[in-house]
Amino acid sequence: MTEAPGTHNPLVLPPDIPAPQDDGAARHLAGMKLPDIALPATTGPAVNLSKLKGRTVVYIYPRTGVPGVDAPPGWDAIPGARGCTPQSCGFRDHFGEIKRLGVAQLYGLSTQDSAYQQEAARRLHLPFAILSDEALALTQAVKLPTFTTSGMTLLKRMALVVDEGVISKAFYPVFPPDKSAEEVAAWLQASR
Repeated sequence: MTEAPGTHNPLVLPPDIPAPQDDGAARHLAGMKLPDIALPATTGPAVNLSKLKGRTVVYIYPRTGVPGVDAPPGWDAIPGARGCTPQSCGFRDHFGEIKRLGVAQLYGLSTQDSAYQQEAARRLHLPFAILSDEALALTQAVKLPTFTTSGMTLLKRMALVVDEGVISKAFYPVFPPDKSAEEVAAWLQASR
């Protein structure tokens, strides 16, 4: 599916987007203690994932799109790139269920700046904060999988379950992106 210029709709997941393959780039994450790094949040003060109490879920995505603003060239052909808005909406829609399954905090995370993220969070009515790793501090410290396009370093899509600052589970690769929250909720239910 190719969108006409100026008609980008980030809510739509084309049926023919390529699925990402497991390249092993997240195998090292389970069991890792997160570093002492505070990340800007769309709501309130910066968040340091290493210091949070209880269970935290962090879903990670490349970049949310803006309606009517063209995606980067070739975006839909990059395995795992398209679908950030449907992934975010999935976590929004499953927020209550995920909280009932014992999750104290839920965050989104991308390398976009907070101002960009704030627009998306408002537009999508997200009941949780999005964290910005624009400086790539966390990304580099824990070697999160990335890709580059159009001069941007972007995170590959994944989800992390973090218990008391330690990664308990890494979902990677994530596909389809709109089912990420369901997959996390099912794992949370099964691991109770």
